[in-house]
Amino acid sequence: MSEESPLKEPVRWWLAGIVLGMFALLTVLRITSWGGLDQTALFYLGLPAVVALLVVFTFRPRSAVGVSMAVLTLFLAMSGALLGEGLVCLVIAAPLLYAVVALVAMVAERIMDSGKNSRHAFLAVPLLMALGMEGIAGTTILPRAGAGTDSVLVDAAPSRVAAALAAPPAYDEPAALFLRAVPFPQPVAAEGGGLGVGDTRTVTFTPRTTLRPGDEPTPRTMVLEIAESEVDTDGGRVVFDVVEDTAFARWMDMHQAEASWTAEDGGTRLTWTIDYDRTFEPSWYFGPVQAYATDLAAGYLGDTFAAGAEAEVRR
Repeated sequence: MSEESPLKEPVRWWLAGIVLGMFALLTVLRITSWGGLDQTALFYLGLPAVVALLVVFTFRPRSAVGVSMAVLTLFLAMSGALLGEGLVCLVIAAPLLYAVVALVAMVAERIMDSGKNSRHAFLAVPLLMALGMEGIAGTTILPRAGAGTDSVLVDAAPSRVAAALAAPPAYDEPAALFLRAVPFPQPVAAEGGGLGVGDTRTVTFTPRTTLRPGDEPTPRTMVLEIAESEVDTDGGRVVFDVVEDTAFARWMDMHQAEASWTAEDGGTRLTWTIDYDRTFEPSWYFGPVQAYATDLAAGYLGDTFAAGAEAEVRR
């Protein structure tokens, strides 16, 4: 086809075949979670790389990079409804997917040009292959352990903050745009109370939907138990062990949540810290993203319990 001509009919059929083929592969991975590949770099780097290579080597459109982007966009749009809770990862990974498609398409075009720069383009191939293997057989580049933390100054005495922490909170919409834009599970209710060692909380989140015929949405919960507790008149510290987690287990392995508070400037400084292990690769992308999201989650907990403590003061 000429450089100025629109896409011819055979090319359109090739594009349709590529998108449908990738959609079928995603369907299999979504239903079976075969080998845990949908949590590895092979999925988030390898899949878009395959899209780009199929476009580049199958036909020569006016812009292979542009058509690769269009194919990926169609693929993402079609797969959104299919992914269910996996849509969170898809939304977060979208910038990475587009970057990989553009890079692979450009490298492949350079190699096919057989010019002087094609030899340099070959240097990117082993690097991309090595990065794509992260997560296979447990391999990782960056440490999996991480922690999210944030603090808020509460306009209430330490005793009121302790009382708010001891009672089930009233959950509201998070203030952070990232937490609102990405379809994370949202807490809707909590049961349990107290600040003594052994006291528990059961937090219910928005329900999960599945692809299995006849399945109804199932609730997602997190059960926490207080493992350490130090409460005084001017502050305290409580550590919650995550006993059971069906809300976030697919994205991270959460271990503990710690709340500490101390008197400051006529109010109380409340700090939340969430300890977790990252479960998604590539680490150099999902590591910073999960750290940012967990910092925001710690801030959301701070705002939630601060609101409860300040509401008690106003009564």
